[in-house]
Amino acid sequence: MFDWKSNVYPVLLAGGTGTRLWPVSRELYPKQLVKFIGKDSLVQSTIKRFTSILDIEKIRIVCGKKYFHETARHMSAIGIQPEGKIICEPSGRNTAPAVLLAILNILKIEKDAILCIFPADHVIKDIESFHEKLKTAIKLADKGYIVTFGIKPNYPETGYGYIEGAKEVSNGALAVKRFVEKPDKETAERYVNAGNFFWNSGMFTFKASVMIEEFKAYQPELFKRMDEIVSKNDSITKTEYDQLPDLSIDYAIMEKTDKVVVLPSDFGWSDIGSWKSLYDFLPKDKNCNVIDGDVVAKDTKNCFIMGRERLIATNCINDIVIVDTPDSVFVSDIDNSRDVKCIVAKLKEKGRKEYHQHKTMHYSWGSFTLLEQKENFKTARLIIYPGSTFQIEIDTAATKHLIVLKGAARVVMDNKTKILSKSESTVISHKSQNKCSEKSIVKLENSGNEPLCIVCVDVYE
Repeated sequence: MFDWKSNVYPVLLAGGTGTRLWPVSRELYPKQLVKFIGKDSLVQSTIKRFTSILDIEKIRIVCGKKYFHETARHMSAIGIQPEGKIICEPSGRNTAPAVLLAILNILKIEKDAILCIFPADHVIKDIESFHEKLKTAIKLADKGYIVTFGIKPNYPETGYGYIEGAKEVSNGALAVKRFVEKPDKETAERYVNAGNFFWNSGMFTFKASVMIEEFKAYQPELFKRMDEIVSKNDSITKTEYDQLPDLSIDYAIMEKTDKVVVLPSDFGWSDIGSWKSLYDFLPKDKNCNVIDGDVVAKDTKNCFIMGRERLIATNCINDIVIVDTPDSVFVSDIDNSRDVKCIVAKLKEKGRKEYHQHKTMHYSWGSFTLLEQKENFKTARLIIYPGSTFQIEIDTAATKHLIVLKGAARVVMDNKTKILSKSESTVISHKSQNKCSEKSIVKLENSGNEPLCIVCVDVYE
């Protein structure tokens, strides 16, 4: 009997920025970390998808270095110890380098590994059917095939690439005739009617040893450089990683190899690549609306409305997307909502911070939320994780007022320690520390077992 857990490694690719889901998904907090559906983020949901069928201790997540701490926190929150399971890229170089990096890291500990490559930001409705297809894919990979999951299209989607299948090879998998770029609507309709075209899901299963040989054959320079980087056993520098080619795994390997097969699949898959695709995936109310948040909707139909910070009221609208965040609101007709990526590009061009960060910024020690900022004051909320420390830099321009809302803070300043409990406060200024230098440091430590919440008000002179 085949042992499904012995040498199978689920590898999650968590490097995308999700610009088509702005303003919720942003460069510094991409969609895989967002809770769109239920109580779990997309990366948490993806991890849970494997727990009953594969050894979760073998999971690996490839993500950007700037997402390491938040990804680790999401793993810990669902009972998965992140140590040794996160593979960091210092910069994004597309999926081919990410996959190769994972393969070389896993081959260090498992020479006969089978890898299941899945984006960390996709959703699947029929988990049982998915597990059956995954078992089939692993069997095919064990025979030496490189398996790509082809989703049976139920409408002519122009936002996905397609795979044309040919004759059956084994276990229901088809030989691949060609990979096709995103088509126009007329071409997509022909593909759907043909019956042998499938959406390219970006999900793969293969033996590590087989894929390595394909990299050597079709991307020898990429393989050589990555092998040198991984062999050093040092942390990967951004300079050397930036020199790798920016290649998708499809272009680098899949479109060239003769070992690839497509496994037709129909398990309720979506890449959640736009507000429209999220709307299509989620259940609707009696008016065909998807509503999340404090919303009063009158004569509203076929709409997607999301807002968790304040009341949203709508009247006499149809086929509209409304997404509200603390610093930005996006409104669009639902069919063209994926064009939000063009708005993100304009924001980036203008140097607007809203394209890449929220008012809440996440760090290894906790989070910082800007509540309000005016000419003469700034108010922020600090969440400090248990066992963590936040350092405040004090200068001559501001006096800081700290109020503890939850937990107990250990405040270390001027070689003195003060404990602040809930509802207690203190004032910190340059003058109060008797310093001659322009700037000095105050430490806020959380030695408790629960997150510490502090409101910080900066008053400028």
